[in-house]
Amino acid sequence: MRHIGRRNLAAAAAGVLASLWATTGAGAAPRPDRDSRGHVKDPGEPAGLRGRRGHRGRRAAGKEFRGMWLATVANRDWPSKPGLTADRQRAELLAFLDAAVERRLNAVVFQVRPTADALWPSPYEPWSQYLTGVQGRDPGWDPLGTAVTEAHARGLELHAWFNPYRVANHTDPARLTEGHPARVHPDWVLPYGGKLYYNPGLPQVRGFVQDAMLDAVRRYDVDGVHFDDYFYPYPVAGQAFADDDTFAAHGAGFPDKAAWRRDNIDRLVREMSERIQETRKDVAFGISPFGVWRNAATDPLGSNTRAGVQTYDDLHADTRKWVKEGWIDYVVPQLYWHIGNAAADYAELVPWWDEVARGTGVDLYVGEALYKAGDPAQPAAWQDPTELSRHLTLAGEHPRVGGHVFFSAKEVVTDRIGAMARVVADHYPTAARPPG
Repeated sequence: MRHIGRRNLAAAAAGVLASLWATTGAGAAPRPDRDSRGHVKDPGEPAGLRGRRGHRGRRAAGKEFRGMWLATVANRDWPSKPGLTADRQRAELLAFLDAAVERRLNAVVFQVRPTADALWPSPYEPWSQYLTGVQGRDPGWDPLGTAVTEAHARGLELHAWFNPYRVANHTDPARLTEGHPARVHPDWVLPYGGKLYYNPGLPQVRGFVQDAMLDAVRRYDVDGVHFDDYFYPYPVAGQAFADDDTFAAHGAGFPDKAAWRRDNIDRLVREMSERIQETRKDVAFGISPFGVWRNAATDPLGSNTRAGVQTYDDLHADTRKWVKEGWIDYVVPQLYWHIGNAAADYAELVPWWDEVARGTGVDLYVGEALYKAGDPAQPAAWQDPTELSRHLTLAGEHPRVGGHVFFSAKEVVTDRIGAMARVVADHYPTAARPPG
């Protein structure tokens, strides 16, 4: 997810989870011209085109995706703080899985590689500092292995969420554990905007991060591999990402550095897709990009938005291309704006993404900003507990929207103004578990 600041809430998970309350409600029956998910049918799309690479995951084919992100970076959602006992960490994790079931969700997107580290015993990278407070220290249990087993026992899909290139939320390599790949290979790393990143322009870096992520795919029965919106870093005014030497060494044949950077990210996505297929054919590959590919004023193929960030130009991530080429199985654009937002209107972006996904076989789910609901710093629309429910109603008018993912787990539980409860009552009147 984009803004590290929104991950720094300090409420302890035990208190958070105590606030969970069950909700019930009945939604309107689907109209005859809708499918089993309540979505408008698309008579122009060939039967069987969606899920072109084969249905994956534990949901029955055609069942909507109801997910939540469970963030670990900076202890955003879990664990509530570093250094808890293994038993306390495990109890908090299971409580979040139970909360997903209570909210009638069917998938958890669990962040297992937040900063070039691991929430499993990886031979490539150290244990995450967000577990024990000390990078590289064994927490005494296997969080990813436990999450997979316990999620499946509850009828939930478990998607392993990786951040490919972020190394640290600081710029001092000496603070990394001894033996960290970024210390062994200091030429792989660049500081930018107060953080350390692996350099995406180095082929050896691209191969390494793929190897590190695929280790989890080989070892665990995960249902999906999930990238978020970080590729090249978000721009910081007055700073340059210092990859001139890398471009000089590897950029021959490209008209400019931007085109070369986009190709680097294209290669990461395409190669990762191929390697996941080679490793385990039943694992889905999904990406949750920032919600604006390009504004229409920049590119006639873009959305009717005036966003200050465009993934194609600023993150060098051609997210539209990845869908059109079918390199991913699902896309979850982070449409974190209210209906009627002047710069980026949810009501404009949903149909734009729906059209992008048309005819591709790539599943489209919408990323929802539950964290904004009831936040006093947000505009008036987010003080209305019905705003998110209206999002799902609007999205249901578009045939390729196959579900939603909520950011994030802490807000699924605390539900500050009842926005999640309203979504459940209006749209999830029955449990989401698959048969059996």
